[in-house]
Amino acid sequence: MTAMIATLPCTRAEADAAALMDEPFPGFDPAPTLAAAEADDVWELRLYCDGQPSDDLLAAFRALAPSSGLAPMLSAVPDEDWVTLSQAGLEPVDIGRFHVHTGEWAGTSKPGQWPIRIDAGLAFGTGQHATTAGCIAVAMGLAKQGRKRNVLDVGTGSGLLAFAARRLFPRARLTAADLDPIAARVAVANARLNGVPLGRGPGEITLMAAPGVEHPLIAGRAPYDLVFANILAGPLVALAPSVSAVVARGGHLILAGLLQPQAPKVIAAYRAQGLTLIDRSPRREWPVLLFRKEAPANRRAALRGARRETAGRGWQIDSL
Repeated sequence: MTAMIATLPCTRAEADAAALMDEPFPGFDPAPTLAAAEADDVWELRLYCDGQPSDDLLAAFRALAPSSGLAPMLSAVPDEDWVTLSQAGLEPVDIGRFHVHTGEWAGTSKPGQWPIRIDAGLAFGTGQHATTAGCIAVAMGLAKQGRKRNVLDVGTGSGLLAFAARRLFPRARLTAADLDPIAARVAVANARLNGVPLGRGPGEITLMAAPGVEHPLIAGRAPYDLVFANILAGPLVALAPSVSAVVARGGHLILAGLLQPQAPKVIAAYRAQGLTLIDRSPRREWPVLLFRKEAPANRRAALRGARRETAGRGWQIDSL
């Protein structure tokens, strides 16, 4: 069967928003692959699918870039692996001491850099997006201030933040979870690609599929002196009680995945839980928020909050 690619011009904001979607085309089987690319300061969305896309799929694709006002352009891609093609446009990214790349485009790391290979596939998080790079940059700043011994990554996606945290805090016990079981499997595969040890001891990462912090292992390992949550603004607000409750006294919380206009609501939600905003990245569209907690962790409150948050599915949707 001939693979097809559909392209659609878009704005940078539309490309970023599409990249943050966990499941942009639910219900379509086989699932198509969505990618964004920039050439000469012009952005476009690319849809790779196995065979001729249906009218419904093209309509869903077009809805991701309302600014274009155009119908998607279709072309055949014969005798090629379209998933590989979708990732071939992801250039290597240098984030401080990290050189993040895909298997198709490794690039060249600089002396002293830590290379991390991320074949995102069906999970978000290749280092291309400002939120991921911003989280890593904030974590590098924290690493200069001292060690972290217990780290949690909520919504790990491809696993990149957890892998970076292990490099920055090599003796820490790390826990990484994602609501999507597919993302959790992708993260496990990426860990093996990078020789990252999986397990429950110091310097090892425990990867799992779990919503929020309700999983007994996540709650049982609390409190955490560093927590990442790079998801979306709606879930960040809904998860505020439970996520805040598992942060240790004196610990840090890094939040991302929100747009600049959504920041006040997210900040207010975590301040209401007793956390203090100590830094806010200057990124224009996608801020990264750094909080510090002075009150003790409350594991029981975390579990109560998690049960309320996951009782329905509304918190999974970014509604701010």
